[in-house]
Amino acid sequence: MSIASGARAGARWALVPVLAANMLVDALEVSATLVALPAVGSGLGAPVTRVQWIVTGFAAGFGGALLLGGRLVEWFGRRRVFLAALLVFAAASLAGALADEVGLLIATRVVKGFCVALTAPTGLAIIVASVPEGEARRRAVSVYSLFGAAGFCSGLLLAGSLTGAGWRWTLAFPAPVALALFAAGLRVVPREPAGSGGSGGGPRRHAVVAGAALTAAVLLLVYALARGAWGGAVAAVAAGLVFVLAERASPRPLVNTALLRHAPLVRSALGAAALNGSYVGFLLVAALDLRRGGWSSWETALAFLPAGAPLALTALHSGRIAARLGPARAVAAGALAAPAGYALYPHSGAGGVRYAELVPAMSLVGLAFVLAFTALHLQATGSLPTGLQAAAGGLYQTCVQLGAALTPALVSALYAASGPGAALRLVTAVGVAGAGVALAGLAHPSTDPS
Repeated sequence: MSIASGARAGARWALVPVLAANMLVDALEVSATLVALPAVGSGLGAPVTRVQWIVTGFAAGFGGALLLGGRLVEWFGRRRVFLAALLVFAAASLAGALADEVGLLIATRVVKGFCVALTAPTGLAIIVASVPEGEARRRAVSVYSLFGAAGFCSGLLLAGSLTGAGWRWTLAFPAPVALALFAAGLRVVPREPAGSGGSGGGPRRHAVVAGAALTAAVLLLVYALARGAWGGAVAAVAAGLVFVLAERASPRPLVNTALLRHAPLVRSALGAAALNGSYVGFLLVAALDLRRGGWSSWETALAFLPAGAPLALTALHSGRIAARLGPARAVAAGALAAPAGYALYPHSGAGGVRYAELVPAMSLVGLAFVLAFTALHLQATGSLPTGLQAAAGGLYQTCVQLGAALTPALVSALYAASGPGAALRLVTAVGVAGAGVALAGLAHPSTDPS
């Protein structure tokens, strides 16, 4: 019996909203904490090089665990992994909100990133397995994607509303929501047939060691970049070596090395890492700069809306936009718009920044995501055989999250040492590098097999 036929037809209408609502909560984690970050730093007395971990730690946990997460789903099943991750996510949210020491808060952020690495792709897999192929599945996936895109804007508005009353409310909010989704998930997420999951996936030891080593390497590299610690860089290299050795010893490694020779995937992964990393780094600098200029959390949230709202408003049409322009041209246009937006960020000095001055920069950054983000994914996987697309998607998304972990870490170090000007120059340089990769892709369109 398939999952689709095993799921009660009457409950299917409730399944997609539950999974989509979880995607929304997952997506708002970055935007909400970006707005709340200055208040968290003030409340805990932490410098920017430490408080940046509430953003980069989440991305590091997310990116470091994505590849292992797919294997965990094979071993234990979609339903069990999804529901267990929701419970841990809720507990970590509550622990983070109650934390009185920044180290504990950072640990909860890494754990939450790990949980999202399980729930986000697993939620989509549950939809694909539970909703019949055709128009019903297309609508379900569209709703799921729309909620994910809307999560960034929701996080801005949430943080703008709650952080004024206290940053702990912003961090605590996801806990009761995750518990409510867990309770609903117990009723609507279908059980898998006996024998699916549990025993597959090859030797577990190699996969666990590789996944743990990758996560450790990312965390150590973030530490090294934020603190200028050579010891952390050496330890990161050592953890990376453990990852490589575990992968080489495994009969079924987490990373299919054949994918690393696929030029469109590599270009797209690098371009997406540059776009996402520079985007998060840019908003990190802006959040700190606006707070220094006397802006409230609500004013900062409204200032960030032009950078997030366009993607949410066009989410259902992003595939059509990419197809109309062609993935390579859409990626190049978006990759050029992003650094143009960063360069337009106003430098108003001690007098502060006016909202009207921010709109051009934020709007161009928002346009960059509308043009490039879906097109990058299509370019990454479009010319691969169907059997490799899921693995390519996992590798691509890992790079997207690693960009959001590594670039902001270095940006925060420059901000602390030299101020917003130097940090913005780095953000712009990363964006320009991504544009260079995108322009190279124009000469080798991803629709041609490589």
